[in-house]
Amino acid sequence: MNVPFTPRPRTNARKKNLTLSAKEYNKVSSTIASVRRNRERLDGDDEYATRRDHEPSFIAEESFVRAPLNSRVSGLVQPSPKAKGKERAERLDTLPLEVQEALILEDLLFVLMGIEGTHITFHDDYSPQDDDPLEGVKFVVDRSLDPSLRDLAERVLPLATYYTAITAFIEQRAHSDYGLVNHALCARMRDMLRDYQTLLAQLEHAFSSSSSFSLQKLWFYVHPTVHTLALLYHLTLALAHADDAPEDEGGSQSSEDDDLAARDAALGLTPLNPNIFSASATSAPVPVKGGEVLSILHARAQSLSGDPAARSLYSALLTAAGKPYVDIVRGWTRKGRLDDPYEEVCVKEARFITRGTLDMDYTDEYWERRYTLRDGSTASLDRRSQTPSAGIPPPRAQSGKLPGGACVPPALEAWKHKILLAGKYLNVIRECGIDIARPDSPVEDERRPRNVRGEAREEEEFGLDSAVFLRGLEADYAFANTTLLARLLAPGPGGLLARLRALRRYLFLAHAPFLPHFLELAQSELRRPARAASIGRLQSLLELALNADAHGDDAEVKGDLKIVLAGSALTDFLIKIVQEKGDIAHTNDGAVSEAGGEKGKEKEKLTALDALSLDFAVPFPLSLVVSRKTVLRYQLIFRFLLHLKSLEQSLSTMWLDHKSSAWRVLPSHASPDFEKWRRRVALLRLRMLAFVQQLLAYVTSEVVEPNWRRFEERLGKVGTVDALLRDHVDFLDTCSKECMMTSDAKLLKAHGRLVTVCQTFVLYSAPFTKAATLAMAPDGESSDAIRKRWDTLGRFEIHFDRWFDEYLGCVQLNASRENVALLPLVLRLHSIKRPVAATNSQ
Repeated sequence: MNVPFTPRPRTNARKKNLTLSAKEYNKVSSTIASVRRNRERLDGDDEYATRRDHEPSFIAEESFVRAPLNSRVSGLVQPSPKAKGKERAERLDTLPLEVQEALILEDLLFVLMGIEGTHITFHDDYSPQDDDPLEGVKFVVDRSLDPSLRDLAERVLPLATYYTAITAFIEQRAHSDYGLVNHALCARMRDMLRDYQTLLAQLEHAFSSSSSFSLQKLWFYVHPTVHTLALLYHLTLALAHADDAPEDEGGSQSSEDDDLAARDAALGLTPLNPNIFSASATSAPVPVKGGEVLSILHARAQSLSGDPAARSLYSALLTAAGKPYVDIVRGWTRKGRLDDPYEEVCVKEARFITRGTLDMDYTDEYWERRYTLRDGSTASLDRRSQTPSAGIPPPRAQSGKLPGGACVPPALEAWKHKILLAGKYLNVIRECGIDIARPDSPVEDERRPRNVRGEAREEEEFGLDSAVFLRGLEADYAFANTTLLARLLAPGPGGLLARLRALRRYLFLAHAPFLPHFLELAQSELRRPARAASIGRLQSLLELALNADAHGDDAEVKGDLKIVLAGSALTDFLIKIVQEKGDIAHTNDGAVSEAGGEKGKEKEKLTALDALSLDFAVPFPLSLVVSRKTVLRYQLIFRFLLHLKSLEQSLSTMWLDHKSSAWRVLPSHASPDFEKWRRRVALLRLRMLAFVQQLLAYVTSEVVEPNWRRFEERLGKVGTVDALLRDHVDFLDTCSKECMMTSDAKLLKAHGRLVTVCQTFVLYSAPFTKAATLAMAPDGESSDAIRKRWDTLGRFEIHFDRWFDEYLGCVQLNASRENVALLPLVLRLHSIKRPVAATNSQ
């Protein structure tokens, strides 16, 4: 049997944070009003009788029962047990004006504290259970009151609404979920309400002691307070409704979701994953706190800047509410510690990212994502590698502002990036175990307030727009930047410049005589498949070659060089990046131990030489500059140069083979075309060697060296850490671009095929020598052997010419469109292009 579905009434979520429930609040108010109305005048001399007649719930509240206002209430007839509801008060129009005024004055003094009176009662539409307490309690005056007195009383009544709403707001926002900024704001509001309560106490004393106290005097005394409480009231409404969703979206959607969930529960249907269609499951609503509170305060202060009272009030509230925000920001920019338990400031920390991620971090998460801005904006200088930050809350539906700490106060909008960077710099220094010995700022010392003896006071309440605070932020940023920059650029073998020079020598192969020695020692191991090669044996041979290449400046960094084997061929890896329109920074050319899957067969063909690369370990904090992302760029350029160097060495070795008698002596019985065949083989070898040497000369002499000199000059003039990071990344990106490693896939494919043809031609060195030796034998060679050696040479010539022409065309196209730095390479390649006459003679 199906259970009928009954929609549940909507409840107001704000009431759950009140100290008292609505029912308890109504009960207390009713009890107080009942005691005040039904209390008989007691004789002050008979204290025992007085205590005996008091209700038990108010025995401990002598101050309330004996209050002057309570003593003026005349004894009323007790209601009969049969009476229902409130006792019907006597009509005021039957009483003299003096009595009406006294009764209304008495009620007003209660109503101004939020307590219902006898002749001033709650509005008929008001319900403590249903109405939002942050809207305030509405009161109405008995219509039988004299019109002139009623007009004055109704002028005073908004104070009661303001007071009850502000009090409810303070009680709600005192909860820990609303953060320190709300707590400071509520504390300042509570101080203002204390002045209001003091005023009411003075008015109560005047009412009980002065016979000349009138309603007109009451209005005279409270009139200035009406404007102040009205400003506070409208501020609380703005803060309370800042997170409200539009009625046509949020209210209907939430009610439909609740009804749907209740219907499914009644029918016994439970969704497999209730979070799939729940928006609250994916992103919990962010309360109005932190920077959003300060932004709303600032907006109201700007909109009412023509009102001196409003400007003064909101300035005081903004200063008081901003003090926790300022303290958190100053702790971050001066000490590198982010103490933000309620996520109120514009900087957030990803605690799961630690220094341990630097060893395998190919996206620079430690530097770029451990500390970020909550609004997702970035001052990163490598903008091409930036992706939208995760965890950014959606903006408010009504105001369009980001919620909570993601909303940056307008006064700090222009400073948020410096705030982020200053703390990040100091945090790096702290991670190094270095104490931050920061001298006091002379500007702040001069501006610090002093007492009557001229001594500087310890504390000063800095406003968000305070000139002293903003100058302090600038000084904090300058100090943090200078300190970290001096740490990074410290001279000596362990400094950044020494590490960069070592990278240039070993990974860019500048003045690196160890490489030919290493290739010769590891020749047999490098010919093996990448999966079968021994990294330990290759590492030992590398250390042997490095020790033979003694260089005093690099003695300490040679131990940081390690052999690694990439998981894919260089050309395939670069084509994948270009085709996916990605970035080198976000692609991990993983080690062979992590390879696997669909490309297993291709990796079986990958030799150790094709997969060979060098890794370079850099200690913290230098690893922020020479990060895994930048090391990957160095590795790609190293592999590009390594293939060319290895191919140049192989072609030179082939030239040594061609110096034997089989290639230099022409016997009389040799076939007529034998000499022509040998010349064609030698010419093809020379063209391949020229291609490799010209490309090597272009990369080393016209790309790496000029860019390195410019980069080294910029290092001497760098002024900030971010400029250092930018210059380093720009240097590597420029080298990659001018080396054609980030060009179109067609150019990369032509380059890869051209290198493959050259490598395969080197492998045919022995068969060619064998064919030449056979041709010089006295018996000669058969026609099939002659045709075979000519066919083999012809295929090499056809493939080399085809891919060389395609490669040259791609280089020319790129040089004319986007990369003018390739023009010198175009001139070099034209020198080895096969003449048309020679092609036609074949």
